[in-house]
Amino acid sequence: MRAIVVDEFGPIENAVLRDAPDPKPAVGEILIEVHATPANYVDILLIGGKHQSRPSLPFIPGKGPAGIVRGLGSGVTGFAVGDRVLAMCEPGGGYAELIAVPTTQCYRIPASMPFVDAASMALVFDTAWFSLRERGRYQPGETVLVLGGSGGVGLAAIQLARALGAHVLAGASNPDKYDLAREAGADAIIELDRADLQASLREPLYAVSAVRGADIIIDPLGDVIFDAAIRALAWCGRMVVIGFAAGKIPTIKANYLLVRNIDVCGLQI
Repeated sequence: MRAIVVDEFGPIENAVLRDAPDPKPAVGEILIEVHATPANYVDILLIGGKHQSRPSLPFIPGKGPAGIVRGLGSGVTGFAVGDRVLAMCEPGGGYAELIAVPTTQCYRIPASMPFVDAASMALVFDTAWFSLRERGRYQPGETVLVLGGSGGVGLAAIQLARALGAHVLAGASNPDKYDLAREAGADAIIELDRADLQASLREPLYAVSAVRGADIIIDPLGDVIFDAAIRALAWCGRMVVIGFAAGKIPTIKANYLLVRNIDVCGLQI
């Protein structure tokens, strides 16, 4: 089969298209003919060796492939050859023509859903859902600030928060992408490239929350944006850390958690 293979961590150019051995499904695995695999930020981190986990080299990146079951390992029940499936595989393997995946990581997709849609939705909407409901403990009518609101997880979180009835604000730094966040359901855009970031974060949040701040902040960015955003949390607010795309991994002064009665939690999915 053909596959994208990484022999050495580094820039995206280190991922090379070449022939690789066809995988064979082991006990409890199914063999999937891959029709679509998303390109997510996490794949760049894995290729660069900058993710919290490092796969053994060489490896094939690509989380969340969608395709058709072409083979069954021994002991497999609940799946049949010809099923249309999505696989949430760790650490990857989807940038290939074939992949063998444990059935515990596989899900059927409806016949009406294109493979491209299934693959592109999976990781970002999973992350957004767990951020809002599991870690953020969203309650109806709360105010949610989504940082990185024009990225994949950000757009998914905006859509889900809006569908759940939240007041949603999107933090973004690229004016060319503000309309994407608005179309996804953001009530307002917070510009993240302003010098007075602490004030510019608070003002629109206070305007929609009766001067309370955000009940939930979803943060894939970190760096100085985290430092400003944590000060815009409401009393008993929850900040969900899902990444550090802006650069520096921030630190927290624990006294601020105490005086504002707030939670800061992480999400690994």
